[in-house]
Amino acid sequence: MFKSELDLSRPFTPLSIAVLAVSDTRTLETDTAGALLKSMMEADGHRCAERAVCRDDIHEIRGHVMRWVNDPAVDAVITTGGTGFSGRDVTPEALEPLFQKRMDGFSVLFHQYSATTVGTSSLQSRATGGLIGTTFVFVLPGSRGACRDAWEGILRAQLDNRHKPCNFVELMPRLSER
Repeated sequence: MFKSELDLSRPFTPLSIAVLAVSDTRTLETDTAGALLKSMMEADGHRCAERAVCRDDIHEIRGHVMRWVNDPAVDAVITTGGTGFSGRDVTPEALEPLFQKRMDGFSVLFHQYSATTVGTSSLQSRATGGLIGTTFVFVLPGSRGACRDAWEGILRAQLDNRHKPCNFVELMPRLSER
């Protein structure tokens, strides 16, 4: 659906990406969406810095994400789960106030791509993204399909320094400019 070109003359730059599943019912062993993200990112040459599961609790979500944001070895954070409309879905509420820069286009592109796979059910997600300090944070729904859509449709290209005409990796050295 989206145009993606790679400049194969450039060497690939692997990133270190942390994955947090937000769920009151899943464990690391039963978190299939987080496992899928880890598998896809590693298949594309990136490294999973850490993978964890935490409850649908604003303070727990923030604690995990901020620990990774404050770790210079982590380049990006992806959360999965807690983006719906139930009373316990609080991941956007936990993280959006921490964004120094909100990535409105991520939500738009996620919904466009997701609509090609789940139709109007894409409306039931509050996927979002932004920048906390110098770390990109992507907030995804907790389903395997949504994680696949986000990785294959958006993140694979934007987290690849060879992607043309531009990508997030090229911006990373400049994120601390003031």
